[in-house]
Amino acid sequence: MSGISISSFKPRLSFWEIWNMSFGFLGIQFGFALQNANVSRIFETLGASPDELPILWLAAPATGLLVQPVIGYYSDRTWSERWGRRRPFFAVGAILATVALFLMPNSTALWMAVIMLWLLDASINISMEPFRAFVGDMLPNSQRTTGFAMQSFFIGTGAVIASALPYMFTNWFGLTNTAPEGAIPDSVRWSFYLGGLAYFAAVMWTVFKSREYPPDDLAALRRENADRGIYDGLKESFLGIFHMPKTMVQLSAVQFFSWFALFAMWIYMTPAVTNFIYGATDTRSALYNEGADWVGICFAVYNGVAALVAFLLPMLAKVLNRKLTHLISLLCGAVGLGSIYVIDDPNLLLLSMVGVGIAWASILSMPYAIISSILPPNKMGYYMGVFNFFIVIPQIVAAGLLGFILSTFFGNVSIYAILIGAASFTLAAVLCLIVDDNDVDVDFGPPPAAGEPIT
Repeated sequence: MSGISISSFKPRLSFWEIWNMSFGFLGIQFGFALQNANVSRIFETLGASPDELPILWLAAPATGLLVQPVIGYYSDRTWSERWGRRRPFFAVGAILATVALFLMPNSTALWMAVIMLWLLDASINISMEPFRAFVGDMLPNSQRTTGFAMQSFFIGTGAVIASALPYMFTNWFGLTNTAPEGAIPDSVRWSFYLGGLAYFAAVMWTVFKSREYPPDDLAALRRENADRGIYDGLKESFLGIFHMPKTMVQLSAVQFFSWFALFAMWIYMTPAVTNFIYGATDTRSALYNEGADWVGICFAVYNGVAALVAFLLPMLAKVLNRKLTHLISLLCGAVGLGSIYVIDDPNLLLLSMVGVGIAWASILSMPYAIISSILPPNKMGYYMGVFNFFIVIPQIVAAGLLGFILSTFFGNVSIYAILIGAASFTLAAVLCLIVDDNDVDVDFGPPPAAGEPIT
């Protein structure tokens, strides 16, 4: 190692270096998209009612609340001469997620599916949380918006394929789309199997094709690790929410309502579409499963839009700024979700998903590009983990409230959860106005010469 630290010098990386360091998100999104598009379907197939879905989904955000800050904290304090700082966490998460993806569609009881959701979401978080810090570690500020946009591109691309897999297996490869009561259709099971393989392969590509900068002071890092116990690390991780920089506090409010809207959509899109648009309630019927497959296509479309928009957002941010770009994108999401209420033709849902896709692309890039500009390099993973509290907290709130609201005020009609999501997107957009963005473009010079190591 030459001793160049992660904070003292960051050369501009080439397109393919940014590609390789982001490619693992393609696999991560296979797991995330299969979860979002199919877990409510699996729960309903195993006997869950609409008002029970949010509580059953609670496993996902609760796992994130526990895992994300802890993984961020410890990935900041990890260093291996061979494997680096973040990549060990990528690999462990990929192995565990692959196991969960193979087991999830073989659940034979509702409690088994809930446990598999815990395992799957924990595994995804182990991989995903350090990926956010990876961009801050490796790229100068002038390339971070591009880096997070590249992640958004792979997120969108992976989700397009993964979300559409049940539809493709049914209509292209002839797998059965229905199953006896309490059983998961073959089209869903094989989608999870393929997703597990894709997750592992893509993440390991990044593990083996990327390099990392060493810590500023390796000896000091080792002394700190020796002095701190597990309890100290956990305490600091969870108390970090009270020590956030001002811009991070402002963005946290935006994140809260953005992710509340997304969680409402992920939980209730399947019952809203199958019941409100297709008029089907029997999970064994061909019509219900046709509608559930179409939800996968809808999710594929919004993720496809996100993949395309991901590279347009940095250009728009240069013309406007990052917070106004995010505001406009969130309003597009609000219009997209709200329009579902007036649609009776399933094909028109694809237009609604365009708005959601624009919002999704921005949610995955703009907030992280903004906060990475103000975070200390040696605590990048820690603060990214703390920031992700405002992904999981709104999901926990949604899990606790949405079922109660629907059963108490809306007769368990799922479409109203989608409208609540539209209102939440709107509020998030308004809150963008209070964000202070230090949008400073710092140029760290040309990339290293061909063959020159970056460490």
